[in-house]
Amino acid sequence: MERQWFLESIAADGSHFTYPITPLPFRIGRDAKNDLVLASRGLSRNHALMTADISGRLRLTDLNSTNGSFVGRRRIEGSCLLDENDIVHFGTAEFRVRMRALDQTRIDQMGTMLVPNGLALSELFVPNEPEFLDLLDGEGVSGAAQPIVDSISRKTVAYELLGRANHPRLPSAPIRLFSLATALDREVELSVAFRRFSLAEIAPRLPGFPLFANTHPKETFSREFFASLVHLRRHQPELDLVIEIHETAVTETARLIDLAARFRDIGVRFAYDDFGAGQARLSELGEAPAHFVKFDMGLLHDIHLAGDRKRRVVSDLVKLVLDLGSVPLAEGIELEAEAEICRDMGFRLIQGFLTGKPIPFERL
Repeated sequence: MERQWFLESIAADGSHFTYPITPLPFRIGRDAKNDLVLASRGLSRNHALMTADISGRLRLTDLNSTNGSFVGRRRIEGSCLLDENDIVHFGTAEFRVRMRALDQTRIDQMGTMLVPNGLALSELFVPNEPEFLDLLDGEGVSGAAQPIVDSISRKTVAYELLGRANHPRLPSAPIRLFSLATALDREVELSVAFRRFSLAEIAPRLPGFPLFANTHPKETFSREFFASLVHLRRHQPELDLVIEIHETAVTETARLIDLAARFRDIGVRFAYDDFGAGQARLSELGEAPAHFVKFDMGLLHDIHLAGDRKRRVVSDLVKLVLDLGSVPLAEGIELEAEAEICRDMGFRLIQGFLTGKPIPFERL
């Protein structure tokens, strides 16, 4: 069954209007090139962006708009994850985030009609499912490594391991592969396949470097995940591994404290990923400090153009991270001006296209 996210608005006369959130990424603003163009004085030309998140939810990023983007009437800084029925404002324009499932029965009952934009025919079988299952078995799995550099010297000090697909009938981008995995309820298996490949094929090419490896929120607290780490430490004791914890996995402080203790016992370090996206997770950060804190790229996008308020918020978060003994890392940095602001704020590490694009494992 296919699911479709959409925005719902209510006109002055009480009429309801819906806007399918497709294709992703989905751009909102006054400029005619956006996917949703709103002639509202409160909107910037390029106001906000919606993208798919690895967790299967939508991520809303404010593009440093003048009047801001709000979720539940609270202004967001950077980006946050959305849930169904969230109330969002772009400037003064109000919408509700909705999701509907389009099944064959419903379409059969529609009769003859003009199909509006965004309403596609249902797909009872996931396209390319056989090829995807082959990928989970290791066929066509590939990967890359992106440098993480010192914010001052720009010397490479670590790498993040990234999963890819090298299959002619499958997308190569991880987010599209995870969308396919979500439709099949195989997200954990895809995460494991990527990590297995990276540690077997990429790690030996980068001896001596700390390696950051991603996890899917569904596997973070699983017994199988910890067993795989124990097995890894036993067979690759020299590996300096940093496990990245996705924001959506951080739900209970007590479980996170236990997680940090188990990582310590196994002998691996960990990082909070997408810090500042939606919730700053200050309670968890204080109770279970991570070795590294990766600030959400939406929070740092065009930070050199942001107002004093936003810069002050980010700067205070960086100081807090440093005071707790963690290493702040700025993600998604593409411009020299962004890097300079991050360095001045106290970021120790930088990752992004400015300092190094992902390197296919064959070229390492």
